[in-house]
Amino acid sequence: MNDFYSSTVLQPGSELPLYRQVHQRFIRAIRQGILLPGQRVPSVRALASELQISRNTVEVAYDLLIGEGYLEARGQAGTVVSPNLNLERLQKQPEAGSASEAPPRPANHSVYDAATHEKPLPYQLGLPALDLFPHKLWAGLNTRQLRLQSKMLTYPAPAGFQPLREAIAGYLHLSRGVDCSPQQVFITAGYRGAMTLLGRTLLRPMDEVWLEDPCFPPTRHLMAEMGAQLVPVPVDEEGMRVEEGKARALHARFALVTPAHQSPLGVSLSLKRRMELLAWAESHNAFVIEDDYDSEYRYDGQPLPSLSSLGASDNVLYVGTFSKVLSPALRLAYLVVPKRLVPRFNESCHTLNDGCPLLSQGVVVDFIKEGHFTRHLRKMRTAYAERRQMVIDSLLNEFGQRMNFSAPACGLHLLARLGSEEDDQLLAQRARERQFGVAALSARSMENDCGKGLLLGFANVATPEQAASLARGLRLSMEAAH
Repeated sequence: MNDFYSSTVLQPGSELPLYRQVHQRFIRAIRQGILLPGQRVPSVRALASELQISRNTVEVAYDLLIGEGYLEARGQAGTVVSPNLNLERLQKQPEAGSASEAPPRPANHSVYDAATHEKPLPYQLGLPALDLFPHKLWAGLNTRQLRLQSKMLTYPAPAGFQPLREAIAGYLHLSRGVDCSPQQVFITAGYRGAMTLLGRTLLRPMDEVWLEDPCFPPTRHLMAEMGAQLVPVPVDEEGMRVEEGKARALHARFALVTPAHQSPLGVSLSLKRRMELLAWAESHNAFVIEDDYDSEYRYDGQPLPSLSSLGASDNVLYVGTFSKVLSPALRLAYLVVPKRLVPRFNESCHTLNDGCPLLSQGVVVDFIKEGHFTRHLRKMRTAYAERRQMVIDSLLNEFGQRMNFSAPACGLHLLARLGSEEDDQLLAQRARERQFGVAALSARSMENDCGKGLLLGFANVATPEQAASLARGLRLSMEAAH
C-alpha cells in the first residue's frame, strides 16, 4: 500500500474526530500531488485495516470526500480521486487546519458541526425540521417509560421490542397497505442496520444487484462492501427502467429501489414499472428491496401504494425509518421480510444484532399508539409544503431561469436542475466551502448521464427572511465559482 496510507498517523484523543482526520489527510495529499486525479484509493475495508480504525469511520470520511467532489465511486471498479478536480485551484487554497481555512459563514445563521450535531447546515440534506420536533411531549413520554422500564434492564430482544413491532405492523397496514404480522417486522439501528441485517442474511458474494443510477451514495458503498456486484440501471421520469435492468442482468438476485421518491431525482416509479419489477422478481426468484425512506411526505396527493401492497410480497423486503419522520438521533429503522424468511432473519438477529435501546423503542410505541404520530405527520406535511414552496420561490428570485424545479412535490429535498454547461460539482464544492449543505447531482451517477443540478434540503428553512438570505448567499458562492 502507498506510503501515504501506512504513514498516516491518527490521533484518537484529538478534539478532531477520526473521520475528519482521515478526510483532511486525503485533501492535503491531493493538494500536494501525492494522490493524483484518477488514482485509485484503497477500499474502506483495506484502509480501516491499515489504520486500525473502524470501517464505519473510514466510510464516513469517504462519503464526505465523495460528496465534496474529491473522490469518485465507481462501483466494482473501486473509488478514485476525482478526474475533474482543478488541482491549480486546490493548490492555491490554504492547507487544511490553517487559521485562514475557515470559509465565511452565511450571515445570521448558525452553522451545524457534523462532530457535535448542534444545528443543521443551510440546505442540509436528509434532516427533518428540528425546530418542529415535539420536545415537550417527547420528554414526558421518556419520563413515563423510565418509570415503566425500571425493571427492564436486561438485554433488548434482538429482533426488536414486541410492542413496537406490533405498532409498526398496524401503522404499515393502515397507511401503506403492507399486510404483515409483527413477527415479520425487525427493528434495527437505523437504515444502515437494516441493510446490514438484510445483506448478511441473504446476500452471497458476487450476487448481482440492480441499483438505481443515480442513487443514494451510502447504499452503493454498503452493498459493494458486502460483496455485491452492482448493476447500474438508468432512471427516467417513470423511475427505474426495468427493461434495461433485465437486459443488463436478467438473473440478478436483488433490485434496490426507492419507488415513492427516487433518491436523488425525486421521481416516482410508475405503476406499470412497479408491476414489471414485481413480475421479474417473482419469475426469477429475486428480491426487490423497497427503500421507503420518506414516502409519508407527498404534497400534491395521497402517498403512492407500496410495492409490498401490490400482491407480490413474497419477493419484497421493505425498509422504513424513523429518521425522516421524527429524528435521525433515534437510530431506529425497521425491515419487513416475507413470512417464509422470518426464521432465517430471527437466526441472523440472534447472531448479528444486539438489539436497540428499549427506552427509545418504548417511547416510539407510545407516540404511535396514542395518536401523536399521525398528528405529527399531518402537521409536518403542512409545514413542509409551505417551506418547500418558500425555498423554491427564494431561489428562483435569485437565480431566475438558471435553476429549474420540475421534480414532483414530495420528500424533503429539492432538485434544482442546471444547464448542461454548468459544472455542478464545482458549484457544490464552492457552496460547501461557505458552509452550505448542498450536493451535486452528477456526483451521484455511476455510469449514466443524469444531467446537472444541485440537491438542497428545505425542511429547516423556517421563514421567508431566512429563505431569501440563504438564496442570496448561495448565489454569491456560486458566482465566485463562475
